[in-house]
Formats: sequence, structure tokens, C-alpha cells
Amino acid sequence: MKVNKIVTVRVLFSLIVLFGFTSCSKKSSSKNTSSATGWKINDPSGGFQYNNNFTKQETAPGLVLVEGGTFTMGKVQDDVMHDWNNTPNQQHVQSFYMDETEVTNLMYMEYLDWTKRVFPPTEETYKNIYEGALPDTLVWRNRLGYNETMTNNYLRHPAYSQYPVVGVNWIQASEYAKWRTDRVNESVLEREGYMKKGAKIVDVDANNTFSTEAYLASPSTSFGGNDSIVLKKVKGRSKKSADSTNVYAQKTSGILLPEYRLPTEAEWEYASAADVGNREYNLYRGQKKYPWKGSYTRSGSRSSRGDQLANFKQGKGDYGGIAGWSDDGADITAPVKSYKPNDFGLYDMAGNVAEWVQDVYRPIVDDEANDFNYVRGNVYTKNKIGDDGKIELVTSENIKYDTLSNGKVIARNKPGDIAQVPVDEKETYLRQNFDKSNEINYRDGDKASTRFFDYGSAEEGEAKKDNKNRMYDSPIHQVGTVIADTVTKEKKMERKFDKSDKRTSLIGDDVRVYKGGSWRDRAYWLDPAQRRYCQQDIASDYIGFRCAMSRVGPKSDMPKRARN
Repeated sequence: MKVNKIVTVRVLFSLIVLFGFTSCSKKSSSKNTSSATGWKINDPSGGFQYNNNFTKQETAPGLVLVEGGTFTMGKVQDDVMHDWNNTPNQQHVQSFYMDETEVTNLMYMEYLDWTKRVFPPTEETYKNIYEGALPDTLVWRNRLGYNETMTNNYLRHPAYSQYPVVGVNWIQASEYAKWRTDRVNESVLEREGYMKKGAKIVDVDANNTFSTEAYLASPSTSFGGNDSIVLKKVKGRSKKSADSTNVYAQKTSGILLPEYRLPTEAEWEYASAADVGNREYNLYRGQKKYPWKGSYTRSGSRSSRGDQLANFKQGKGDYGGIAGWSDDGADITAPVKSYKPNDFGLYDMAGNVAEWVQDVYRPIVDDEANDFNYVRGNVYTKNKIGDDGKIELVTSENIKYDTLSNGKVIARNKPGDIAQVPVDEKETYLRQNFDKSNEINYRDGDKASTRFFDYGSAEEGEAKKDNKNRMYDSPIHQVGTVIADTVTKEKKMERKFDKSDKRTSLIGDDVRVYKGGSWRDRAYWLDPAQRRYCQQDIASDYIGFRCAMSRVGPKSDMPKRARN
């Protein structure tokens, strides 16, 4: 009897073990089986293709991860200037990636070199593309100062290669970010076998360029539809197999990176303050004064006691200290990584150059309307669809140019990009989260934010609609190209400066926020909460920029338990 019980127990144990292995086997094999339909995913013979092996977003070149969270946005110190444009409010930002350093002259020169090769300025069709990307080197000039050395050398001379680029306006910085997105994703596709090796340099020209969005919408149109460059990748079986599945990279492949862009004001301030390394204080009620710990601009550590922690103006006529034992090692800008990074691993988040951010400037951050990933400046567009039902690509004939208030012409799209149009009622009808394409003025001059709607009649030479919904009645300078000679068809630039004495503000929808102190600024401006504004088409010798990228997937690379 006892023996039978032992045998029975052993048989049951064997069945349990066998069942366990069978369950594990089923669980592991179910990875490529749909839990919705039971169909196979990634079947070599065809069907739905999806990257089930995706682990986490690749860290793109130049970026570091900034884990998101909540923080007090705005100035918590005494507002001695009485600006009242950065009052404290609680915000939350999602995790994102940010450039470790400001964009350097070398990084920007790579962009200029590519643009010049692909869109030769010697050709009339493309001359404004390259010229529009050039930084304004004349920003260094001063009526009572000799700065021609920087005017002639700062951008291109190797001595300044690792210095932050300046003379770049907000629009140019945004266009650089778009270009960088396409070049990085082009490199990723080449690495993963979806593009011919070396094509991004050898085969590229004005009619054969790569755009990430255009590739995702229609891969076969990239590089002018040349299928010897844009490749399909064999999935599943050997290349010789007749039923192998050849596919392009798609969004579901998980290898293409999100776009590079300018950081939002909230992201920049959160990353600069780096409260992650200062948890001994109640951060819900306050904020660090600088990107480093402490309330002083000099180091308190034993090895570097007294050294300045950033590049800024020490005082009147003092941009770097006494020769031989300089306070900060620089008079104008300094090479990136000259000072220690903050707790997120970001360099020069105070000093060196101030930096453009994405936001349109308004004196008040409207945290009542939104306190999650806050930004003001959203303009929603969609792909333009032609009469044939296909997406419409930009060609050499329909490049869109913007003439800035100073007369500079900048290309806002390039051949190979998808043409964009504003969203319309098809996207906005019965929606509660947005109601039009341009949301810059949301709760700011519309019926929801003021008792006044019509701000007066039109002035001479100005459309009446410009007086409607314009809480910030800024000047409207008109710049355009006119025919100077009807016989030769010679063109000239015509400028009409707005001299109206009825304007009430310099703030408009083309005014952008810039953050951080610079080599020209006193220590007051090193506070991450400080904010200033400038027209988006104006450049200077003290404003640069760095790029950011959104993170897809989990907030952190580390599981929650591992962080505790």
C-alpha cells in the first residue's frame, strides 16, 4: 500500500513537471502569436510584422536621458526685477533626451556642408536654402568695440570648433533639428540593412534625399524611388527562400528614432535645475538657485575651491578675470564641457550661451489650462494628399520660403519632404482637446480669456482681421520681393517698417522664449527659472541652442524596485 502511494506521488510529480515545461513552452512560443486572433505574428510567409523584441529606445547621438517628474517651475527667489513673468507653478514633464552640450560650431558646420553639397547655392533654384541656413556672423560687431576676429573666424576656424554656435535664430535652430532627425535615421537604416552602404553621402543630391516622415509614409519614394538604395530586408528565412518576406522599416519596426527638436521651456528648466541630485530638500516647495548645489557661483570643494562654476560676466568690464589666474577661463564663449555637468549629466545649463526653447513667449505660464508637458506654440498640420490619393512631396518647383522681417530668406521645406497643410474640421470636429490648427493664442485674447473681443478698427494698410484676437498688439513689419524693373524683371527687397504709435506691446506670436545666462550676463540670469524673449528671426552673439528628443515607452530604464 505504501509502495503504491509512493509510485502515485512520483507519477503526479512527473505530470506536474511535464505540465510546467509544456506551459513554459507555450508561453515562450506565444510571443509571436496574437492574443486577439490566434494568428501568427512575424510569419515568414507574410502577414502582420511587428518588433516583439523591442527593449528600449536607443539613445541617439549626442543625447542623454533626463528622467521626467514633477518640479516647481518658475522663480522662488525674490523677484528683484519685478518682472512677474516667472511666478512659481507646479508642472510635470515626461522623460526625454537632451543634448549633452550646446550645438557646437563643428556640429553646425556639418549641416552647412551637407546643405551646400545637396542644394548648391550656385543654382538659382537652391541658393536661398544654403544662404538661409548660414549663421549671422555680423552679430559680433559693436559700434565701439573691435570684434572682427570673431566676425571672421568664430564659425569656421578650427580653434573655435568646440565652441557653441551663435548667430542662429530660432527658425534656423528648428530647421537644424529637422535636418539632424533625417540624417540620424538615415544612418540607422543603413546600419540595420534597410539602405545601401554609403548612399547617404555618395548618392544624395537635390532630387534624391531622405526624409524620415516621407520614408514612413512611402518608403519607395525615398532617394527618388531608387530601389537599389532604399532596400527591403529579408525577414525570417534565408534570402534564397521563395517565401521569404521582404519588408521596409516601419513604425512597428521600432528602429527609427523620434524627431530631434528644441526643448520646451518646461523641459529645459527641469533639466537645468536637475533636482534629481538634491533630494534632501522639499522640492515640492522650492528649487535650487543654480544647476549645481549651493547658493554661490564658486566651487566649495577642496580640490577646486574658489573656481567659477560657469562662464558669465563677473562685473562691469570683467568677462573672465585677471590674466594668469582667470576666474572662469573665458572672455567670450568657452569650449563645451569646460565646466562640470549637472546631476543629469548636462553641461553649461548656466552660462556660456543662453539657449532657444520651443515656446512662444507669454508673461504667464497657464498652469490652470495644463500642468503636464506644458508648451505654448502648438501649430498642428497634416500631410497634403494629392488628387490621386497619394501624399504630395515637395519638389524643386514648390519649395516654401519665408522672408523674415530683416529680409533674410529661409526655406521651410525641402525637396523630398512631405508637403504640409493645416488641420481642418475633419480633425477638429467635436474634439475637446483642440479646435484649430494654430493653438498659439489659446486662452490668450480669445473669447475664453477676455471680455473684449474686437480690439478696434483696422489701421491703414492693415487687414482688420489682424486687430481681432490680438491681445498682444505687436508691430507688423512687412517685407517682400517686388519687381523693380518691368523690362528686365529685376527684383528687389521692399521693407515696410511698422511705425504706428498705437501699438501696445513688442510681444507677438513670433516672439520666443530663451533660457539661461550667457557670457554676456551677470549671475542673476544663471537661475534656471529666469526667462527672456526675443523675436524668432533675430540672432545674437550670446544665444545658441541644444536639441531634445521625446522618450517613448517607460519613464526610466530601471525598474521601480531597482531604484529603491
